[in-house]
Amino acid sequence: MTDATPRVFQTSGSVWLKDFEFGLTGLTVRKTGARVPYSPSVLAQVTAWFRYFFAASAIEPLRPSFTIAFTPERARPWYLIWAVARAAGGRLIKDASQADVVMHFEDATYSPNDAPAKLKRGARLINFACRDVSKTNVARACAAAFGAPLAVDPQTFTGQAVEKSEINAAHDGHIVQCPTNPTPGRVYQRVVDNRMPSDLETVEDLRTCTVGGKPVLVFLKRRPVTKRFLNTNTEVLLRSPEEVFSPAELQQISAFTREIGLDWGGVDVLRDRNDGHLYIVDANKTDMGPPIGLNLPDKVKATYLLRDAFRAFACG
Repeated sequence: MTDATPRVFQTSGSVWLKDFEFGLTGLTVRKTGARVPYSPSVLAQVTAWFRYFFAASAIEPLRPSFTIAFTPERARPWYLIWAVARAAGGRLIKDASQADVVMHFEDATYSPNDAPAKLKRGARLINFACRDVSKTNVARACAAAFGAPLAVDPQTFTGQAVEKSEINAAHDGHIVQCPTNPTPGRVYQRVVDNRMPSDLETVEDLRTCTVGGKPVLVFLKRRPVTKRFLNTNTEVLLRSPEEVFSPAELQQISAFTREIGLDWGGVDVLRDRNDGHLYIVDANKTDMGPPIGLNLPDKVKATYLLRDAFRAFACG
């Protein structure tokens, strides 16, 4: 570690632009092929993100600074780790062999990359054990940590099930009636009734950010039940893990992160209103955020909370 004043990560506009292909009616994300049409809602989201970006950039980084390298991809500013690592005192360098902290960073469902062969003595490695965040592996880890199966066999199960892509962050789930013949590349899970007790027309996701395997904060993400599988929230609130989960549940969430090797990332936790059981249905090691729907002061507060937790884990 060094006492040099941390500098903002170098991210020139020309580098950002290379991530996108701009068309007349929308842009395409080169990495994933996802197309985003120009619309008032998209422009509003972009504006909200820039407000957070400038607010997070104004946070004075902790000292002394430490060096951090991302591999095989660089973390762009729209990923949560960018703002958090900077605020924690991280100074971005390209040479992983010289970094105090080396983080595996690849926005992909399967990441078989090994740690660099040459490392600085005492370097902290992050997320290199998290190689598979597919729905199948998430369901396996969920069953191991919580003791209740999430996955179902569509050919033998009777009743409604969720059919979704194996790929992470697809947001393409829908309910099907079982038994049914499985579709290749799709997974089948039990329907978790996460409707709010006070409002059966609204579902609530408990997006939990974890650092070093420990829950740090929870975003309560709410949306109409008709849009339960989308990421278009009508309300987002910030809560502490202790406000949302019991001590035993916090241990179960930590057990889940150990099962999939997640040192840094977010997990989508659902609480079934019928029996109170928790299920983790998604894990993301390249978390974006904070959620657009959260108010700006709480976005900044969340960044501070994650900053302190990341600093302790990366430099402790």
